[in-house]
Amino acid sequence: MKFGIFLAPFHPIGENPTLALERDFELIEKLDALGYDEAWIGEHHSGGWETIASPEVFIAAAAGRTRHIKLGTGVVSLPYHHPLMVADRMVLLDHITRGRVMFGVGPGSLPMDALMLGIDTTVQRPRMNEALGIIIRLFTEEEPITYESDWFTLKNARIQLRPFTRPHMPIAVAAVQSPAGMVAAGEHGAGVLTMDVPRGKDAAAMADFWSIAEETAAKHGKAMDRDEWRVVLHVHLADSREEALRQIRRRAGRYRKEYSEGTTGSAPPSDFTIDEVAEHLVNQGAWCVGTPDDLIAKIEELQHYTGGFGGLMVQAVDWADAEQLHHSYELLARYVMPRFQGSIEGIVASREEAAQGLDHIREVRAAALAKAREDYDRAR
Repeated sequence: MKFGIFLAPFHPIGENPTLALERDFELIEKLDALGYDEAWIGEHHSGGWETIASPEVFIAAAAGRTRHIKLGTGVVSLPYHHPLMVADRMVLLDHITRGRVMFGVGPGSLPMDALMLGIDTTVQRPRMNEALGIIIRLFTEEEPITYESDWFTLKNARIQLRPFTRPHMPIAVAAVQSPAGMVAAGEHGAGVLTMDVPRGKDAAAMADFWSIAEETAAKHGKAMDRDEWRVVLHVHLADSREEALRQIRRRAGRYRKEYSEGTTGSAPPSDFTIDEVAEHLVNQGAWCVGTPDDLIAKIEELQHYTGGFGGLMVQAVDWADAEQLHHSYELLARYVMPRFQGSIEGIVASREEAAQGLDHIREVRAAALAKAREDYDRAR
């Protein structure tokens, strides 16, 4: 299983935005050192909480500060951009990062972004799918492309710099609430970035959500790969459940009440106070706040409901002190990753084998020591 973060980012209103962005870079550097596989960076233009307007620019800067971690757009809102410009930027990043970039796409999650651009929100999803098809053609076809849409035009167009990764960098489609993302992923045989539970559904609905992509892929002669299905989950870990909840309680409450309920409307208004809502969501199972063992159990539960997925992405929220956040990611790397990556199976088996043969090992050791003494005495 791959592990990483989904960095929108979410920074509380009222803090120094320059310092907040610096903390984002420092977090990715920390994850790179801890062996995380991926970081996905969002694109947003309104609302105040999510302050990265260009994931491509952020990724270019982050690439120079990291060595191994892969960096993805999470996501480029395709209806906001001309497809040729998107393709050119992604190919440039593919070369700059030497193949560490990933291309995540979506229709745009904040209605205010679309409204500011004069885009009818009902056309965002079909435009995303249309643009993605053209971008894949630009990645893979060498002959010029002419295409006329009601919102962009290509005339004998090609990208002059070919992808560093052949045939192109990994592609993933965001799928959050509507089935449109799963349909687009199936049509193009792309990976998927989805929340742990489609909004308004329970966990058992995830298998049905994935089947939409598989059915669509079959109609278009494509195949879906569960290893490229990444599930995004709100996570915070500490040495105890009580400590984990204490660390995030206030700022997590602000995030839920002021952002999800009060800015985007993605969550319905609740009667819980800022100090109560985090504990409610943890008890409800929407967030995993606790110990590494709690997260291991949560991943196993999600694997059961989904039928299997290939990546766990932590929804990065600036809801605790930097040291506490970094400790949470360190706990995940030390105790959760090995359980799902097979990295300690040989170590455990070797230790158990040694323990089972301990009496024989003692005999062998004693015989070796006795022989050494005998040889020494003989030599004297």
